[in-house]
Amino acid sequence: MERGGGGRGDEMMMTSGATGRIVPVFRSVLSRRALLRLAVALQSLFLWLLVLVGRLRRRRAGSEAATAEAGAGGGTWKARRRRQAKAEEEDVRRRRALAEEVPMVEDAEAEQGTKSDTFLVAGARRNALFCRLWVPAAKEMRGILVIIHGLNEHSGRYLHFAEQLTACGFGVYAMDWIGHGGSDGLHGYVPSLDYVIEDIEVLLDKIMMENPGVPCFLLGHSTGGAVVLKASLYPHIREKLEGIILTSPALRVKPAHPIVGAVAPIFSLLAPKFQFKGANKRGIPVSRDPAALLAKYSDPLVYTGPIRVRTGHEILRISSYLLHNLKKVTVPFMVLHGTADRVTDPLASQDLYKEAASRHKDLRLYDGFLHDLLFEPERDEIGAEIIGWMDGMLWRQAV
Repeated sequence: MERGGGGRGDEMMMTSGATGRIVPVFRSVLSRRALLRLAVALQSLFLWLLVLVGRLRRRRAGSEAATAEAGAGGGTWKARRRRQAKAEEEDVRRRRALAEEVPMVEDAEAEQGTKSDTFLVAGARRNALFCRLWVPAAKEMRGILVIIHGLNEHSGRYLHFAEQLTACGFGVYAMDWIGHGGSDGLHGYVPSLDYVIEDIEVLLDKIMMENPGVPCFLLGHSTGGAVVLKASLYPHIREKLEGIILTSPALRVKPAHPIVGAVAPIFSLLAPKFQFKGANKRGIPVSRDPAALLAKYSDPLVYTGPIRVRTGHEILRISSYLLHNLKKVTVPFMVLHGTADRVTDPLASQDLYKEAASRHKDLRLYDGFLHDLLFEPERDEIGAEIIGWMDGMLWRQAV
């Protein structure tokens, strides 16, 4: 494991679209090779459009045929929308029931020292957000950690870490994103990651109203880490936080092919819920603990289907935004990453550490560790380091 102290970087990482990358492209635009590449790219785009339009037409034809057979009147488009909305509502009810069944206590000893509960919060768009709460039963809370899970998972997976926190005097809140866990929305679909940021603010306001004067921290994992980092760039959210913790944050995400990045904004508007078959790397190793890996990919609340167009575009969009705004980060933060992570880029976490303007910042790199750090065999040691960092921030506040 490597650690970083309090230095600052002088240069900003420039991604595709930055001036330094555009100029060489225009200089070579008249070359034969450049023209050939452009022709291949345009042909690929045209073929992809044909495939997408063909699939959408087949879906529409199938839906209209089903509507005709069912004798539904009043317009096939409206009937299809009603059926989709009803199916989504039924799925939300099913997932919420499953979320309520997720254990809130790991063992009997922990149950005596922790109070736990689940509750619903009306989000920024009046959507129901499923949340969890763990607080020390006998101790006064020294601080609160709000956990924002990663893409496709849910808050109930963080039970072990929550009990580790409550044993040290911290309260824990955790929220299921829109389209995740027991919250409203199509499973695995995120129309905008900015919606998640707005919902986080709603939850923070509720927490601060119910716990006046208690210091609050935010933890985000993977794409949740990108969301938390962007949220901290807004002054009205930043002022509510003592600091943020980022585990394996998704800060540099590249499309599988350059064409994907070029057409994603268009497709996200035309067919936002369209799924790329095989686009989701189901079963990719995210922990060196076989039991943790099996538990994740057999969990019915973990979405393992193909990623939807809008969701993928939102991840690319927030990644690009953050890489262009690293120097604007001023919030105290701790970033943790495994060097063998195959989902997100540990080098991007190092860039964040170098470029951020934060006075208090800490980088932890774990040699050979994978993506889900809080589900690795060394989860307790990693949790203890996070708690130690929060203790340090609280000590600085008290001095």
